[in-house]
Amino acid sequence: MQMATDYEKARWGHHDYGRARQLYCAAARLGHTPAQLRLAWMYANGVGSPQDRGLAGAWLRVAVAGGSAEARRFLAFLNYPPRDRDPRCTWDSRFDEYALVEIPVLPVEDHSPIYGESITTWAEGIGGEAAAGDPSVRQIKSWVRRLAPQYGLEPDLVLAMIRVESNFNPRARSHKNAWGLMQLIPETAARFGVRDSTHPIQNLHGGMAYLRWLLAYFPADLRLALAGYNAGEGAVEKYRGVPPYHETRQYIRKVLRFYGRNSHPPVERVVNPSRIVPTDRQ
Repeated sequence: MQMATDYEKARWGHHDYGRARQLYCAAARLGHTPAQLRLAWMYANGVGSPQDRGLAGAWLRVAVAGGSAEARRFLAFLNYPPRDRDPRCTWDSRFDEYALVEIPVLPVEDHSPIYGESITTWAEGIGGEAAAGDPSVRQIKSWVRRLAPQYGLEPDLVLAMIRVESNFNPRARSHKNAWGLMQLIPETAARFGVRDSTHPIQNLHGGMAYLRWLLAYFPADLRLALAGYNAGEGAVEKYRGVPPYHETRQYIRKVLRFYGRNSHPPVERVVNPSRIVPTDRQ
């Protein structure tokens, strides 16, 4: 993202809008909201390429789905008519792997209780063999510690969820057709702009965007947010609390056990809170 900005702002003495757009596109396709906004602005204003209001609107809608209030205001200001158009770049970009390696490995200190225990029995019903070349657990932890704060999330919560969801296997697939590190079903992946749920960075962005949305939708109640992640927010509203599903209740217990806490700090209000009054506080 910083390199894209440098090219756009002529840090090296000249503008290179094409290269900036390539890098913004790579980050946007991986679910990075600021890059989606910047790409939309460039298309809306014809910077570095012909003006394309349709593409600008498509990228803004992806950012809105990810919880961006700024994108929602931008889209309302532009007053673009709704269109069923895929968010893409003006060419078939192949910079995903470049963007992936732009995020360096960070030092990780594993003092949290979620790291000290074998978890082979926790990710039950998950298939998909890890392959050579897949990111290491250390690399995944590094990405989470880098990315989670962008969503206002505590990294330890995200890591606890990944441990329960997939056991850190980016190729994990459940019997419910949920994929990747944070086990995104196709509908959730599409909702938050994820094109490839087995791509670890895309999956992390999509899962974190959804988790932030749930924490804003069920504020001050981590259990409801986790229930929504496992069973869907519709099920939580239907039962006005944690659904009476054994899997969901076990999921909440496991995540909270690894997280080591029962609450999470407030997140940005990216959605109006649910009006339900929980009756289930077990």
